[in-house]
Amino acid sequence: MENKTNFVRSSTASLAESSDWLLLVLPGLIFGASPFFIAEGMRAVGPNGVTFVRILIGFATLSLVPAARKPVMRSDWAGIAGLGVLWLAFPLSMFPFAEQHVSSALTGMLNGANPLFTAIVAAAIARRAPARLILVGVAVGMAGTLLMALPTIGEGHSSATGVGMIMTAVVSFGFALNIARPLQQRNGALPVIWRTQMVALVFTAPLGLPDMLSARWRPGPVAALLALGALGTGAAHVVMSVAAGRFGAARASGTTFLIPAVALVLGVVVRGERVALLSVAGSVMCVGGAWLMGRAQDLRGVQSSSDGSLFSNLEAS
Repeated sequence: MENKTNFVRSSTASLAESSDWLLLVLPGLIFGASPFFIAEGMRAVGPNGVTFVRILIGFATLSLVPAARKPVMRSDWAGIAGLGVLWLAFPLSMFPFAEQHVSSALTGMLNGANPLFTAIVAAAIARRAPARLILVGVAVGMAGTLLMALPTIGEGHSSATGVGMIMTAVVSFGFALNIARPLQQRNGALPVIWRTQMVALVFTAPLGLPDMLSARWRPGPVAALLALGALGTGAAHVVMSVAAGRFGAARASGTTFLIPAVALVLGVVVRGERVALLSVAGSVMCVGGAWLMGRAQDLRGVQSSSDGSLFSNLEAS
């Protein structure tokens, strides 16, 4: 009888440990696949339509979660409206246009710079220089970002334009994620995200609806858009909320390290894209810089502004 009890306890513990790992890994896998889904979706609908459809599906998905519909403070609606532009409408519109010029793999790898710009903006807002190890991490990560973009210089103006769009979107994320943190602390993550999606729908509808109505729908692109919206713009945020509540924002944000690798594998293996080795090396450096920043924050025993913001949204693209 005792052996049976021990077996049940051991099995329960193993299942709990597996679910913990799933909570930490799943968002990174979903966000890393987002550039791939964007590229596949554009086989049926234009760039503005991709953005509108993904936000629409994400909003509908989060609407099914009761926690997302909880009320927020009336005084925070102005900030939420701003997030609708900086967090979703503008940056998510940039990625489909960028992928008309660069590969989905490079798009995902460049998103590895997201934690770097979030930390830079956080330091600027606080008007305080970050710790030395964080500065080292930012320097290493920025050098990696430069290496990723460097091969596109020889590919002409079109590729450089695509990289510029991606980096502009990442900078927008940097501002939005820092603005989002206090709003989420007061109201909860999901209620803020859900309302931000609502605002973004209004801003993206004028250009997105015509694209959607003139689309040539096919099963493959439709499946990609459903996955992009329901998973990347919807369910992944729910998983991140659970993970951050269970493990803390700092540990939960570690899922960002998976994003470049997942985007690279899907782009190269599934879509047959070509990526320069220098860009791959730069991506590794960028992730290494983000890891150094996280390590510095762990050593200090506190969560910096970028920690909280990373939990706020790990939307890769």
